[in-house]
Amino acid sequence: MQKSLCLNAVAASVAIAFSAPLLAQTATVKIGHVAPMTGGIAHLGKDNEAGAKLAIADLNKANIKIGGKAVKFELLSEDDGADPKQGTAAAQKLVDAKVVGVVGHLNSGTTIPASKLYSDAGIPQISPSATNPKYTLQGYKTAFRVVAHDGQLGGTLGRYAVNDLKGKAIAIIDDRTAYGQGVADEFEKGVKAAGGTVVGREYTTDKATDFAAILTSVKGKKPDVVFYGGMDAVAGPMLRQMKQLGINAKFMGGDGICTTELPKLAGDALGNGTLFCAEAGGVVGKYVEKDKAFRARFQKEMNAEVKLYAPYVYDATMVLVEAMKKADSTDPKKYLPELAKIKYDGVTGPISFDKNGDINGGTLTLYTYKGGKRELMRVIQ
Repeated sequence: MQKSLCLNAVAASVAIAFSAPLLAQTATVKIGHVAPMTGGIAHLGKDNEAGAKLAIADLNKANIKIGGKAVKFELLSEDDGADPKQGTAAAQKLVDAKVVGVVGHLNSGTTIPASKLYSDAGIPQISPSATNPKYTLQGYKTAFRVVAHDGQLGGTLGRYAVNDLKGKAIAIIDDRTAYGQGVADEFEKGVKAAGGTVVGREYTTDKATDFAAILTSVKGKKPDVVFYGGMDAVAGPMLRQMKQLGINAKFMGGDGICTTELPKLAGDALGNGTLFCAEAGGVVGKYVEKDKAFRARFQKEMNAEVKLYAPYVYDATMVLVEAMKKADSTDPKKYLPELAKIKYDGVTGPISFDKNGDINGGTLTLYTYKGGKRELMRVIQ
């Protein structure tokens, strides 16, 4: 009995001796994610977070080795509430936690101020959804995005309003956020470049619920097209109040309103083929099937449908790690040069960046809504 106990003790010590080096060879790599997890557009923030979680799960299943060590990826997720001050506080938390890369933020209004903190810390940041051109024009080598920007999106919608929808009198409303004002400004430029007429420009906030005053003013201008620069949480109630006031104009907006959640928010005020929006992204060619497969797997594994940018979050996370693999290092200083010249085949399409950190060959997808569902019209590349 005593001999057996001794043998067991020896076996246990040998097992520990062999397993300790193996454990020591596994490195935990922290990747940050930031989006509004509370507030009016929390549904979009949670959609983004789910895309990041799925990517991290897939990466950990792949048994990746970097720098001779097995790595385990850990997602540190922060809530910025779509608020610039909260956004910079969230960014500082991730910097202090020593993340090696960040996927986020969702909104331009939080992405832009946070980008300075990441730049100062030398931490690569890929936004999957911030579209204000200013983000990548600040000169930060750490700033990237995987979707088209407002110059492309707003301008395209502006020309579409005039050339395709035959808008003669166009009214514009925006929520004064970096995103909402930015996309509305670019839309106005597109309208004017196409020879259209802007009959009025009104302003609200991203927290507003009562639009009686501005919509009464808009109604007096008799527009045939109304453009809103902002998010779906405000666009839905605005559409309801437009219907109550008898404003029968076509309604347009950027990617912020172009969600699967909008029908619930707008109800029967959504209309049928009278609302048009564009998503700053879109798949073409062989990526159509890849996108379908991803969405089906996302639905199964995350128990939710893709609401907007989850596929781009997934790709952004994968791109960060692909750059680490190419550099054979998780040190931001070492893998940042690889990120800048990356060529990656994602679920949303081929990903590479220009000198500013913008995606090359960014696409836009035009949608309308019919029967309470979003319907793809065409992809513009």
